Amino acid sequence: MKLLIVNNLSSGFRDGAIYDFVRAFADDGDEICMRCTNGCTDLAGFLQDAEEFDAVVAAGGDGTVATAAYLLAETGIPLLPFPAGTANLLALNLASPAEPHALAKIMRRNLLMDFDIGEIELSDGQHFGFTMIAGAGYDATIMQGAEASKRLLGPMAYFTSAFANPAPQFSQITLTIDGETVRTQGVGVLVVNFSKLQFDISVVHENKPRDGMFDVVVMNTHDAVGLIPALLSCMLDRTGEFPTRPGSLEVHRGCEVTVQADPPLAVQYDGEVTGTTTPFTARLLPEAARFVVSEECLALYDEESAEPLRLD
Repeated sequence: MKLLIVNNLSSGFRDGAIYDFVRAFADDGDEICMRCTNGCTDLAGFLQDAEEFDAVVAAGGDGTVATAAYLLAETGIPLLPFPAGTANLLALNLASPAEPHALAKIMRRNLLMDFDIGEIELSDGQHFGFTMIAGAGYDATIMQGAEASKRLLGPMAYFTSAFANPAPQFSQITLTIDGETVRTQGVGVLVVNFSKLQFDISVVHENKPRDGMFDVVVMNTHDAVGLIPALLSCMLDRTGEFPTRPGSLEVHRGCEVTVQADPPLAVQYDGEVTGTTTPFTARLLPEAARFVVSEECLALYDEESAEPLRLD
């Protein structure tokens, strides 16, 4: 088998798990090419010849995997997300193991599923891809505050940042969803594809990253304290038996959404702080990413749509 590995050296705790993956996976006749970046080298150059490989492995955080998935969108090239970041939320949503030997077995089995991803256009004209969530406001503030301590605290850095920012910016928000205008207010907006966060908490009731639609969630409150009932309801909804959300979460659906805010709100996607503010536009790319997945993922989403990878 011929694998291309793109390895973000600056992601997560730098524990070298990707090298354990290579040792566990490699067999007679295999060809494994690894290309490394510390964040300075653009992944686009690494993936220019991706069609020459049987599959691509993206080792890094959710931002690294999202970039690779976006660059490979609609090519049909299989991508294995290798969770080497801090939160690794995509791996959680895909029911993927974190252990390198288990991931090597998944890669060898070659079970595939196609998933929706998103494209975000920022106010400065830049375009990026996201697999999980793009947002503006309180979530971006949390991501920015957690940046300095992620390597030390891991996922707890996000909670520390949330507690340190109890009074986020409150704005008047205008959403344009598939051509329809919605005027609302709050401390942030989330454009959700995969919905599960840390500790198996789901932002919205159903996690459907293959239905061709975003869930657009407005944090409709004046401060962080007002989000506590929403957090509790999300925690209670782990089994899918708590369908309602309190009034502090206003939910819409659509496949293209433009977010404007007054005052402007900071923007992030998949944990990557952009340094820009609203407006931004998110567009859904239906089933554009082909992921290498576990059997648990097949059962979780739709095993009939999975197909084995066929090599020449």
